[in-house]
Amino acid sequence: MIAFIFIAIALIVWIAYGANIFTKTKVLVEKKDELFGTTYKEWQDKLVLGLDYISIFMGAVVVIAGIFIFQFKSRNKES
Repeated sequence: MIAFIFIAIALIVWIAYGANIFTKTKVLVEKKDELFGTTYKEWQDKLVLGLDYISIFMGAVVVIAGIFIFQFKSRNKES
């Protein structure tokens, strides 16, 4: 049950970051020059989580949950 909660939280975080497939470390931001009144685009350092890192986290949660389930089932059979 806890693994499902972690996976649900990871999916909510992924959706909140924009549901990108790949992680981005820089974002193109449009800025306005106050002096001349023109706009220009500039790269800004910002981490946007993507499905690539989120899926690695979810896979690790599934593996760890599987190990715990296997351990608890083998303990119950020994008793």
